[in-house]
Amino acid sequence: MASSPEESDDASAPDEPERGRTPVWRQVLYVVVTAVVLTVLIQAFVARVYVIPSASMERTLHGCNGCENDRVLVDQLTYRFSDVEPGEVIVFRGPEAWTTNDFRATPSTNPVARAVQNIGSLLGIAPASERDFVKRVIALPGQTVMCCDEQHRLVVDGKPLDEPYVYWQPGTTPADHEPFAPVLVPEGRLFVMGDNRMNSTDSRKQGGGGVAGTIPIENVIGKARYVVFPKDRWSVVSDHNPQPLG
Repeated sequence: MASSPEESDDASAPDEPERGRTPVWRQVLYVVVTAVVLTVLIQAFVARVYVIPSASMERTLHGCNGCENDRVLVDQLTYRFSDVEPGEVIVFRGPEAWTTNDFRATPSTNPVARAVQNIGSLLGIAPASERDFVKRVIALPGQTVMCCDEQHRLVVDGKPLDEPYVYWQPGTTPADHEPFAPVLVPEGRLFVMGDNRMNSTDSRKQGGGGVAGTIPIENVIGKARYVVFPKDRWSVVSDHNPQPLG
């Protein structure tokens, strides 16, 4: 018995390609591209992972040549809604007066390699810009900071600081703290130092020290929140306020 036209159409339907379905490879491509774009946007505006190759923040942040350097999650939103406070560890763009850098990232002269470096920096798998620094906030605008009192402690507005985060390398002690004259921090600027006091080029020396060593608040990129790699150093970055209350 001959099949009706309707039956013939039904029988051939399974062999026809489904219309309107996106190929699997294209779906995968969409997912990958979306993930990369979201990652870049998040790290550009919300939070970013920085590789710490410098030892200037030892032992709060671990970084050295030939070792497994810390990767730190930096919160880029906090300072849009609140002010920088003493004791917070910040990442910032170095002002023109600052020459010695923390990250030592040398851009490649090859445009393709340089593009890869920039993408790697955004994704947290390469060092940040050579003009970026990581230090701890010691004094705010309008405060006067100096070194040191008779017990070799930093002094802000005449009061000694409580600094449990400071690291003294083997063979050094607080007595080795290099003294510097009082510095009145200008409005809109910060006085910052590394926790590894004998191995940090910071507001004490950059730009010749003094007021020239302070940094503009507008240069602050964000607050270091967590050590996210390696896994045996997962931790919250200390933001202990060293300045006495009251």
